Amino acid sequence: MALGTAGAPSEPRFDTGRVCLDLLATTHPAERLGSVAALRTWIAHSGLVPPGTPLAHADPSWLTGFRELRCRTAQLVRAHAPSAAPGTRPREEAARPYEAARPYDLALVRVNDLARAAPPAVRAVRGRDGTLTRAPAGPPTRTALLAAVARDLVDLLTDPAARAALRQCEGDDCPVVYVDTSRGRRRRWCSSEVCGNRERVARHRRRAAAAR
Repeated sequence: MALGTAGAPSEPRFDTGRVCLDLLATTHPAERLGSVAALRTWIAHSGLVPPGTPLAHADPSWLTGFRELRCRTAQLVRAHAPSAAPGTRPREEAARPYEAARPYDLALVRVNDLARAAPPAVRAVRGRDGTLTRAPAGPPTRTALLAAVARDLVDLLTDPAARAALRQCEGDDCPVVYVDTSRGRRRRWCSSEVCGNRERVARHRRRAAAAR
């Protein structure tokens, strides 16, 4: 899906700039990982595996694993989003440093543990026209796929430039966090067509009401 676009609530979206943030976005505006089938669809479109990779072996334990990683991702990323100074704990937890550190640090330990595994192995395959394409070296495991997302999160959190570009959507009640790679770092919404359009409509209505 192209940057700045969003599908229906049941469709996955991939416009945050990082696969770990795409996973985090699956909670909005409704649960997008409500079934193993939905998770298979998300994995297939996420870039974690080559196109056409069989995922029929995914079972409910995969759903549990990805939802847990999503929760850990939220605990870590939101501590670095614009609502909190980069590298600090969330403001509402600052008054209780020991309790504040515990959820963050436990999440960090868990993500680091998941990232230790090897990501899915791929191989180069020659097509009929001689072009080399990526293909899975074998059925991807849950552990390998979770490792790939966890490593992406580790890369994000340890890259000062990427951390500085983290933004939370300015749309009303939108929790989506993305990496702003736009010119001048002026991107305001997770999706110009959704949250941006809602803001423009609201602005138009306010002007119309003021003119009456």
